Amino acid sequence: MSGGALVRRRALLGTVVLVALVALAGLFSYFTRDGRTPSNHAATPSSSPSSAPSSAPASPAPSSGSAAVALPVPPDTRDPIAFGKAAAVALWSYDTRAYSQPELVAALHRWLTGEEKYADADSVERQVPSPLLWGRMADSGQFATATAAEAHFPESFTRALQADPGAIIQAYVYAVTVSGKQSIAWNGSPQGGAEDRSVTLAVQCRPDRPCVLVGVMPSVAP
Repeated sequence: MSGGALVRRRALLGTVVLVALVALAGLFSYFTRDGRTPSNHAATPSSSPSSAPSSAPASPAPSSGSAAVALPVPPDTRDPIAFGKAAAVALWSYDTRAYSQPELVAALHRWLTGEEKYADADSVERQVPSPLLWGRMADSGQFATATAAEAHFPESFTRALQADPGAIIQAYVYAVTVSGKQSIAWNGSPQGGAEDRSVTLAVQCRPDRPCVLVGVMPSVAP
């Protein structure tokens, strides 16, 4: 993509952010869209969080004897909160023993919206270790599993929608903040270590189709 085209794309995405996430404009002048509503008018999302944990599915065990982390498959849901939790787990999980870095990137691309003017693949790819780092991690058989314990619409996003419920019907993109835990392990250390993780995602949920990922916010919105 040329420099001029990239600037124009960022400008368009930034404009959408200002419309859908007015209160987050300074923080999210990056790229966002909104989410779904099953009716013929925009519904103001509830701020109630979802607390049921989500986790990545496991595939058959690799030669090392530990269950492998499967390549992530997007769920068939029209709920932006449920999709956001699944997407966060997908972004926090990997397995250098079971597949390559390009294979993981390709799998994550399948979570993205097909509407190119909204999709921010770069923000998703930045969540994946670089090919060089992946190779070093593979030398020790490093892998990570994750759970998403809680997800909600950021307060500023909810306030913006309450002030202008119709703003969401152009792109149908919600901001979803997810909190959870990532556990990392490697050959010879099956327990590894764990750390808390949080991320704010842009999730598109048009009324007539399942939710898809738009991108990853540069900062976490409370």
